[in-house]
Amino acid sequence: MTTARTIPVWKNADDLSKWFVTDLDSHALDVVVVGAGIAGLSAALCLLREGRKVVVIDKEGIGAGETLRTSAHLSNALDDRYYRLARQHGDDGARLAAASHAAAIDWIEAVVEASGKDCGFARVPGYLFAHDRDASNLEKEVEAANAASLSATLLQAGDALPASFGPVVRFERQAVVDVGRYIQVLAAEVREAGGRFLRAEIVDIKGGSPCTISLRNGELKAKTVVAATNVPVHETGATYMKQAAYRSYVVSGDAPADLPDALIWDDADPYHYIRKYVDEDGVAKIIVGGEDHKTGQDDDPEAYVRLQAWTREHFPGSTHFTHGWSGQIIEPVDGLAFIGRDPDHENVYLVTGDSGNGLTHGTLAALLIADIAQGRDNPWEALYDPSRKPVRSAGEWIRENANAALQFRDWVRPADVDDPERIPLGTGAVLRRGAHRIACYRSGDGRLHTYNARCPHMGCVVRWSGEEKSWDCPCHGSRFDGESGAILNGPTSEPLAPMELDPR
Repeated sequence: MTTARTIPVWKNADDLSKWFVTDLDSHALDVVVVGAGIAGLSAALCLLREGRKVVVIDKEGIGAGETLRTSAHLSNALDDRYYRLARQHGDDGARLAAASHAAAIDWIEAVVEASGKDCGFARVPGYLFAHDRDASNLEKEVEAANAASLSATLLQAGDALPASFGPVVRFERQAVVDVGRYIQVLAAEVREAGGRFLRAEIVDIKGGSPCTISLRNGELKAKTVVAATNVPVHETGATYMKQAAYRSYVVSGDAPADLPDALIWDDADPYHYIRKYVDEDGVAKIIVGGEDHKTGQDDDPEAYVRLQAWTREHFPGSTHFTHGWSGQIIEPVDGLAFIGRDPDHENVYLVTGDSGNGLTHGTLAALLIADIAQGRDNPWEALYDPSRKPVRSAGEWIRENANAALQFRDWVRPADVDDPERIPLGTGAVLRRGAHRIACYRSGDGRLHTYNARCPHMGCVVRWSGEEKSWDCPCHGSRFDGESGAILNGPTSEPLAPMELDPR
């Protein structure tokens, strides 16, 4: 089970499942990395290179979380714009953000070159354009980006992209990668360096000397734990009220002839992002993402249709689409990930809050955590500290938490339907039985799968996602499989509880 039903263009790593064992002969471990995605594998490799002994734990396998649901941009031209980052983190903070993401791209490039494998890595320019043709914010971003030591230039309409895009900002030395091929190279490097892989589901982490890792079917002890699970699934107050989960949508198809080898973004809210991808058969594809909304809110069956229409508007040669998928983006209130020591758990390190730049945030997290764990100073530590107070982003913090609180209104709202017989095949709905809400999914064979609709994390009522056939929590973004109730995304550490649907 991956975190979604839709299928990305990237090849998955099912053939690496043989590396995973289901039991370990040791309960006194050195480093346990929870999560076999970009952040977990990168952290594992960095710590192995430091001479540490590392076990990587994942309940599904290599890249089965959000890593293979990315569009695989590698950029230090960050989505939150440098004029905002400078306001929130100061000029020095903006420079450190640019430098850390650039270092992440360099590290990925070095891993690819050392492997000798074709991972589709290439250096390309990045282009930011104004969705409304108003260049004033582009001018602000050029000034702020250059102050942060990027190389950014404002170009006039038609100088780089088709004139219909208007003026654009060009960023040098961005990059692309085939994340499916790269994640397999990264996993192989971990294994060759002595890393081990355990297939297990984590239900809790407790810091200490040693730390305790509670599994669904046992317990482990370790000196150090790296929680690289997109959002923490253990109890920590460090981050969950300072970030929010969003769903982002992506389509892919045959590349039009005028698609440049570049990364392209607009400044809309939600914004769109574009890149070219050449598959293993040498066929050029276009990848376009956007149409974000808060997870569990505003279920949107037209998102893929609108993305295709938007793509044809900007690149009229885009006529044949073959893939559509979605992924979970965790947005911190101040634009930068939370990476470093968990202030609530000794010897536990957090990686969360990708902010739409998951591959670079996950990679720089590995470099930063390796330094902290080995007792070295790192200039990025304070910038990404999970315990930091987003004082300059107080308005956004209030807005996001007020939005989460409002979702508890679902407890007093009418049911989606009154009669389960009205639920079509392949569809879910929340029913009401007295004080209870019951999440009902009718699978293709006609059977009803019924669960307590109360999210185990903090008690919100889950909602149905027609795109991914999942139950999504509108408060903090936990997601559950429609048929089994199993966890797809945290922060919940428990699946939906089965509940009988009594007749009325």
